[in-house]
Amino acid sequence: MKLTKHLFIVFAIASLFSSCKDASKDASTTSSELKTETQSTERTGQAFIEDDGSTTVLSIAIGSKDHTTLVAAVQAAQLENALVNAGPLMVFAPTNEAFAALPEGTVENLLKPENKDALANILKYHVTPGNYSKDFLKKFKKLGQANNDYVKVEVVDGEPMIGGAKILASIKAGNGIVHVIDKVLLPPTK
Repeated sequence: MKLTKHLFIVFAIASLFSSCKDASKDASTTSSELKTETQSTERTGQAFIEDDGSTTVLSIAIGSKDHTTLVAAVQAAQLENALVNAGPLMVFAPTNEAFAALPEGTVENLLKPENKDALANILKYHVTPGNYSKDFLKKFKKLGQANNDYVKVEVVDGEPMIGGAKILASIKAGNGIVHVIDKVLLPPTK
C-alpha cells in the first residue's frame, strides 16, 4: 500500500512538472511570435499614437519652424519614442542655423542610414534627465547626458553656456523642457 501511495505521489509530481513545462513552452511560443510581429512592424510606439493633446519635447520640436533639421535627424535616428517618454527630459535643441554652421556635408552624411548610430549618439548628447530652468542650470559644472557622456556647463556674463552653446529660449513641455540652443553639441571623441 505504501509503495502504491509513493508511486501515485511521484506520478502526480511528474504530471505537474510536465504540464508546467508545456505551459512554459506555449508562453515562449507566444512570446516569440509577439517579438517577431513587433520587430516586423516599423515605426511603432508611443510617438506614433494619434495626438492626445499633450505637449512633449518631441511635439515642441515638430511644431517649430526653427527645428526642422533637428526633427529630420531625430526621425533618421528613430529616437521619436524616447522623446515622448514620461521624463522628465531636458532637451538642448539646436536651431536649423546651428546645424547649418557645421562643416558642409556633415548633416547630409549623418542622415544616411549607415550613420544612424553616430547620429543617435550625437542626438542623445543633447538630452539630460531632469527639468531644470535656465537659471537653475547655473548651479551645475557638468550634466550627464543620455549617451553616458558629460557636457560642461559654464556661466558667462551671467548666462549658462551648455557645451559652449547659448540658451536662446526655454519652452516647458509635459514631459520636461526644451532649451533652444545656438550650437550643435558634439560628444567628446574617445
